[in-house]
Amino acid sequence: MFHLVAGKLHNCFYVKALVRREGGKEYYHYQEIFMLENLSLDKFITAVEEGKILVDFDARTHHNHGTKIRMRQGYLPDLYEKKTEI
Repeated sequence: MFHLVAGKLHNCFYVKALVRREGGKEYYHYQEIFMLENLSLDKFITAVEEGKILVDFDARTHHNHGTKIRMRQGYLPDLYEKKTEI
């Protein structure tokens, strides 16, 4: 499971923003941007143990829709060895 996540998220950017909706449009106020590097297996395992990462076996309606990994909002930066605010 970790190798699938690491293949997509080895390094990434994480953006925190406030969202305001007006007249059917969304407006974003970006507050923080982080460059995240070196996804950590140990930190990933800890997040699973702490319930920050959830595994969802999506097999509804007699059809297997695959296994999904979901993360509670705001914890993604905790999985990385290096976090650089931009």
